Amino acid sequence: MQPVSLHSLSELERASLQELALYQLQEKLLVGDLSLAKDYSPQTFGIPLFQVIANDRAYKQLQETVKSSRRLCLEVEATVTNFRAQMQKRSQMGRSCWLVPCEMFPEEPLSPAFLDHSSSWSQRRGAMSVDSITDLSDNSSKLLEALQLSHPHELHPRRSLGKKKMLSLNPITWQVPRIVDRCCKHIETYGLQTVGIFRVGSSKKRVQQLREEFDQGLDVFLDEHQSVHDVAALLKEFLRDMSDSLIPRELYAAFLSTASMEVPAQLVVLQLLLFVLPPCHSDTLHRLLRFLSKVAQHAKSSRGPNGQEIPGNKMTVSNLATVFGPNILQKEKPGEKDAGAKNFEDSTAIILVVQRLIEHYQTLFMVSPEMQHDILRRLFQTDPDVIDYLLRRKFNTVLSIESENLTEEHVPTPLSGQALETNSVSSEFYSSISFLNLDVDI
Repeated sequence: MQPVSLHSLSELERASLQELALYQLQEKLLVGDLSLAKDYSPQTFGIPLFQVIANDRAYKQLQETVKSSRRLCLEVEATVTNFRAQMQKRSQMGRSCWLVPCEMFPEEPLSPAFLDHSSSWSQRRGAMSVDSITDLSDNSSKLLEALQLSHPHELHPRRSLGKKKMLSLNPITWQVPRIVDRCCKHIETYGLQTVGIFRVGSSKKRVQQLREEFDQGLDVFLDEHQSVHDVAALLKEFLRDMSDSLIPRELYAAFLSTASMEVPAQLVVLQLLLFVLPPCHSDTLHRLLRFLSKVAQHAKSSRGPNGQEIPGNKMTVSNLATVFGPNILQKEKPGEKDAGAKNFEDSTAIILVVQRLIEHYQTLFMVSPEMQHDILRRLFQTDPDVIDYLLRRKFNTVLSIESENLTEEHVPTPLSGQALETNSVSSEFYSSISFLNLDVDI
């Protein structure tokens, strides 16, 4: 295996990684018992009345959607169950559908509901093997839900208490707030050469107007007419006023404790701490660090293609860490007593830690082959049914990347060479399976 981006893991793998990282941090005595990932947000208590009404309406619409789609999901699940039963029956007869094309078995369809032979193999619900899961089109999401043993209502965060959450077997979409992404893009487009960005004052009136527009759910369009300093102030205010803090307060002491470590050990612990973050916090922090790294790259003045001087923004990594550190690493909630009071040691540690995050964000959000193996071992013990699908998805991803690389290089490869390359990847794929089997004494 090769190192992969954290965001390329499936939701199930990320949850397993979060547990593994937390266990390793507890072994290092850096954190105690934590419960970071909240399964729900307030829907009734402690929120405005109009929001309660809106939530009730949304829930009613959800129930209507579930009612109309449940029969389809049950139908597909029944088809998959019948398919597995026939697979098991064929295996007992000494004929495996993994090795022999299914068309060679003149048996009746897996379900009387799927008799339309005019549709393509990839679009025929219930009549496909696990090998073709990764080839599903977008309109086959219902089949994926069934194969993941989940109904739409079970995937909703407001599920019944005590029911185990069903996590997706595929990577989840980036969870970055619209306001963060748009502010970053605006500054990347119009403000990288702005001197003193994040330090020069802004118009409080214009910033307040932007805040209200975002709060009202309007589609706020940030273009060249908006002041870069106003947008920069808006981004800082959003991070500062977050009720749950971008880096959860439960991890405040653990992050600060890395400031006194040597760099290699510090990076190891910081990576584990990042793996513990809930996906929305992790994704948003990654977007912010990528943006800050880009701003820092334009800190110094440079020369253009015609020799003209391009002014730098003067915002080095250290300066950016000084500005953003207190906004993303908070010990107390905004407005609480002593929320703004920090001793000198804490302030210095915050700057050092955030500086390290900006400098090494690319490697910190990568998952090593060793950790990937640990994830698969853990899932093999807790969810063995999903291992085959996850390995096949990784296998197809590797083949796709290698195919793109060959296309970009435009290097003609003999057929034998292609076979050799595929065999090497296949060997890695099957060695991963053997690795798992040996570790669990199968």
